Amino acid sequence: MADLTPSGHNERLRLVVATCDEAALPDIGQELAPAFFVNLAPDSEALFRGLEEHTSEIVVLDLDTIVPEGQDVFAYVEQVRAAAPHPLLMVVSRTPLRNARARTKKAGGDEFLLAPVDFAELREYLLEAGEVRRRERQAEELREEITQKTSFGGMIGGSEAMLRLYEAVRRVAPSNTTVMLRGESGTGKELAARAIVSLSPRREGSFVGVNCAALPETLMESELFGHEKGSFTGAHATKPGQVELADQGTLFLDEIGSLGLALQSKLLRVLQERSVQRIGGKTPRRIDFRLITATNDDLEQMVKKGQFREDLYYRICVVPIALPPLRERTGDIPLLLDHYMRMYCTASEVPIKRFSPEAMQVLETSSWPGNVRELENLTQRLAIMVDGDVIEVEHLPEKVILSSAAVSDQLLIPDAGVDLDQELIRIELGYLQAAMRRAGSKRAAAGLLHIPIQKMKYLCRKHGI
Repeated sequence: MADLTPSGHNERLRLVVATCDEAALPDIGQELAPAFFVNLAPDSEALFRGLEEHTSEIVVLDLDTIVPEGQDVFAYVEQVRAAAPHPLLMVVSRTPLRNARARTKKAGGDEFLLAPVDFAELREYLLEAGEVRRRERQAEELREEITQKTSFGGMIGGSEAMLRLYEAVRRVAPSNTTVMLRGESGTGKELAARAIVSLSPRREGSFVGVNCAALPETLMESELFGHEKGSFTGAHATKPGQVELADQGTLFLDEIGSLGLALQSKLLRVLQERSVQRIGGKTPRRIDFRLITATNDDLEQMVKKGQFREDLYYRICVVPIALPPLRERTGDIPLLLDHYMRMYCTASEVPIKRFSPEAMQVLETSSWPGNVRELENLTQRLAIMVDGDVIEVEHLPEKVILSSAAVSDQLLIPDAGVDLDQELIRIELGYLQAAMRRAGSKRAAAGLLHIPIQKMKYLCRKHGI
């Protein structure tokens, strides 16, 4: 591509003009070259080579002279957009095309102009729109950089608690060690399991996940260990179990504390012998798999109560890894909200919404008993159901608002402040009156308030009771 920009202007926006119309060169040189770092692409080959070699903020396509003969012009626009996903893409044609603007945008272009073009007006438009696109791209790159620093294996968060989790995953992943993931419901235990697998030598093997609480024990046995045809009523065909399907890969058993004692015994035998025998089968099958389990139960208490086998507990709890609840992940909620809002707004093809500072404060100080899963579900609902671009406190569920420490503080101490001495007097009087109504005498009321009778009499004189 030919460079038409005077030296010393390489801090300007880089503009690629794809045209072989020599009549346009004077206008390009006079109007565009002083304002941009201009490169000319006289043919399609030069254009795609230049897009590959250089980063440009703006591309202007002259469809009449640059599109190869016989090729659909809007299909060509799609090719250019695929080769240059980020620049502002302008399309110019001297031929009136039906639904040209709509078809240009569908193909990935930003604007369609019908020639002849006023290059002075084009310059002003490109300066403004190109600068907007550059700022958007810089913001996107910053978000991508932040995401890279605050995400790991699909998990998002930059808090100290999450950084400790990432380090634990990195350390345990390369080995074949059995791992137990512990944490409240919704903390992302399956994501952590998949992160371990993605960094392990078994990353190319199968990942078989089983929710041990999903089926009754009679069906779970067949699900885990498989069965032979005719081994029980309804067994119309031979079926390998999930343990067998995990051969050469990883078996993830979620909610392992829900397994009954009989299934625990069979699982223990599989782990000890590294073989599995289908229901109704006569020959054990050798298997090689890595086991990752997950639970939100207190397995130690279950062992003491006889609800979980102690020998199985020590088999599966080789390396325990704790996943932090969301309320302990300081600073992660804005990252998660931004991630999920972008994901669900994009999926729903609606403008990306943002949270007002007041709404964000409520969300950051909520207790989140459902953890990340609860936050994700809420964000999806807000992305779809809220009109407008800003999520306000009034859009949030009452449960979330009431569980917020920010709201609790606001209710406790309004913006105008409180007179602490007067509040303490009011509280003291309220307790005295309630105790007297309930007990009927000062001596009995003193017993309810756990104070001496002398103090009770003094407080009654003080408040005129």
